[in-house]
Amino acid sequence: MEIIIKAAQFILSLSFLIVLHELGHFIPAKLFKTRVEKFYLFFDYKFSIFKTKIGGTEYGIGWIPLGGYVKIAGMIDESMDTEAMKQPAQPWEFRSKPAWQRLIIMLGGVFVNFMLGGFIYIMIVFVWGGSFSATDDIKYGFSTTEIFHKLGFEDGDKITTVNKAPFKDVTDINMHLFLRDVSSIEVRKQDGTTKSIAIPSDIGHIMWKDGNLKPFEPRALTKLNFVSEDSPAAKAGLKIGDEIVSVNGNDTKYWNSFKREVLASDNPVVMQVMRNGVAHELSVVLGEDKIVGVRPGNDGEIIQKIEYTFGESIVEGTSRAVWKLKDYIAQFTYIFTKKGATSIGGFIAIGSIFPSTWSWHAFWEITAFLSIMLGFMNLLPIPALDGGHVVFTLFEMITGRKPNDKFLEYAQMAGIIFLLALMLLANGNDIVKLFQ
Repeated sequence: MEIIIKAAQFILSLSFLIVLHELGHFIPAKLFKTRVEKFYLFFDYKFSIFKTKIGGTEYGIGWIPLGGYVKIAGMIDESMDTEAMKQPAQPWEFRSKPAWQRLIIMLGGVFVNFMLGGFIYIMIVFVWGGSFSATDDIKYGFSTTEIFHKLGFEDGDKITTVNKAPFKDVTDINMHLFLRDVSSIEVRKQDGTTKSIAIPSDIGHIMWKDGNLKPFEPRALTKLNFVSEDSPAAKAGLKIGDEIVSVNGNDTKYWNSFKREVLASDNPVVMQVMRNGVAHELSVVLGEDKIVGVRPGNDGEIIQKIEYTFGESIVEGTSRAVWKLKDYIAQFTYIFTKKGATSIGGFIAIGSIFPSTWSWHAFWEITAFLSIMLGFMNLLPIPALDGGHVVFTLFEMITGRKPNDKFLEYAQMAGIIFLLALMLLANGNDIVKLFQ
């Protein structure tokens, strides 16, 4: 059932974004009296699930859920209709239109993606508000990794400022370190003193190589609020409400200490547990993955809620959309690494980010992000994408020379091959991860 819910959300989100993206091409094409031959959700190779013709345009739903398209007369696109291009140009064709009109038609889809993403974020903020955790909302401070210990951080530190400025939501620190310019962080130590710590300029790459993009986590006590059925913990007798005070004789008051001790332990793992004020000693036999099957409560973090008026929502939602785009662009650079190539995900990876239970809040959050992501990806200067067509049109506008049709055909074919290869890589990665 969980898979069905995830798949349903993914298909609904993708369909919504594709239709509106293609509408962004369709509307300016119609305004400039350019004939649109087809408007399809999903690809209709050989046949379609549904189609109807209205006003000279065939509207339909294809059977290959890899995107969608509008087929504009007189344009070299993924249909590769080279025979039509050999005929004399007609006034209603794309190739007959002035370069500035062709540019607007090609940018229409991307424009809709960015505007749609911004609008959804505005409505999310207005309907559901926002949340944040200030410095003292992290009751027991943060735990962190060895890399940050070497810089001067200690478990239990509380973040007070970033780049010498107040930091509204301290739980955003991981994203700021990875994707934004952080030069210094001031922390409050457990004894009440403060310390300013310099951050290396390449900290994002250091985190990427280390494989931990969430080095700072709010500390929580080891009082369990979840024990998985048939897990090593359940078999050993651990129960919800138990507090694990030590592992193999080493103190584990906080969850990060517990995880560290478990990973360093051999079987069996001896745990001292407090249950209703009574001490118990339990022996837990772990598998090779060393997963215990327990989870602590969220007692170490207070989440504050904030509501916005519609006017405030416009400002906050637009800001959120802009930062999502900036962060995605910053993250995109990591794709061009060996590790990044194996991290590219396909449809399974994208579908998996949707929750296993239906949540309209989560659905619109993910849809807004995907809209902005698709807008950016379509702007990449790759033939077969909108960005490729934009580059060729801009070249024509600047030089006064239009690339010949044969060159455009070869470029389009090269772009399609590249995108298919990228799609195979992404979905191949998904399949490999399923069996790992």
